Amino acid sequence: MEKWQGAAGICLNEHNQLLMVLQGSLNEEKTWSVPSGMKEDGEDFVSCCIREVEEETGYVVEVIEKLLVKEEEQKELSLQVKVHYFAVKITGGAPAIQDPDQLIYEISWKSAEEVENLNLTYPNDKEFLLRIMASHSVR
Repeated sequence: MEKWQGAAGICLNEHNQLLMVLQGSLNEEKTWSVPSGMKEDGEDFVSCCIREVEEETGYVVEVIEKLLVKEEEQKELSLQVKVHYFAVKITGGAPAIQDPDQLIYEISWKSAEEVENLNLTYPNDKEFLLRIMASHSVR
């Protein structure tokens, strides 16, 4: 079974809205996700998170804390997935899609009500994301 490892950034603004991206390949339905992606060789999970957020949104961030490590098997793809989720804070940059994979179509701040109704890339993240938003713990 192949292994895929990556990181994701959870960023809330002063209005308790979550930074999200609309993503998908050219010929598939586009779905929403927090900025995330695959860890490169020689990169740690924190560096991966910082890089992915900047590539996908244009924002420069710093990691505040690790929130969760999600591990799951995707049997249909013969894949073991491990994703580290980090709370991040914007320190610079501006909204700009710079994704080298050209999979990002929109950058947006979403309220909890909007997140509740979005078509998420990873639907099993919805409960976790809403819990984080409800706790107001990420700034």
